[in-house]
Amino acid sequence: MNIYTKTGDKGQTSLFDGKRVSKDDIRVESYGTIDELGAWIGLAKNYVEKGSMYDELEGIQNKLFTVAAVLATEDSVKIEHQIVEDDILYLEGLVDYYMGQLNNPKGFIINGSSKPAAYLHLARTVCRRGERRIITLSRHADINPLVTKYVNRLSDVLYAMARYSEADQIEVKY
Repeated sequence: MNIYTKTGDKGQTSLFDGKRVSKDDIRVESYGTIDELGAWIGLAKNYVEKGSMYDELEGIQNKLFTVAAVLATEDSVKIEHQIVEDDILYLEGLVDYYMGQLNNPKGFIINGSSKPAAYLHLARTVCRRGERRIITLSRHADINPLVTKYVNRLSDVLYAMARYSEADQIEVKY
């Protein structure tokens, strides 16, 4: 099976529904950034201890396919899977759990006290960029507001997981 189609050689790509757009279209930037986020989470996942955080990150990667599919489709109501309020509540529960495990989680720290934390912080910054791209897209197209809310909460989850992952490390405070 060939993965190349040669149809993108002139700077165009197809959306999920088949419509052709420029590869630098804000919609493509949005779902492309979410794809990049999933890759960074995959890297981070392989540096955390096996167990609940690993499984949570893998579940988030799965949910990011839904986010990307919604962003890659102009008429996203046709997409079978959607982001729903329960997805947001799940992320909020993760934030509450991981931040609740920390002693005095206030203040700024220098990122990178451990490999897992460094990769989680990197994923967090890509997540924030994805959120900015989605906000830009939402000025030009109807985007389910729960998608933006999900990505916003996800950056909080990644922050909380990173802080938790480096809790036993020496923190360099700003």
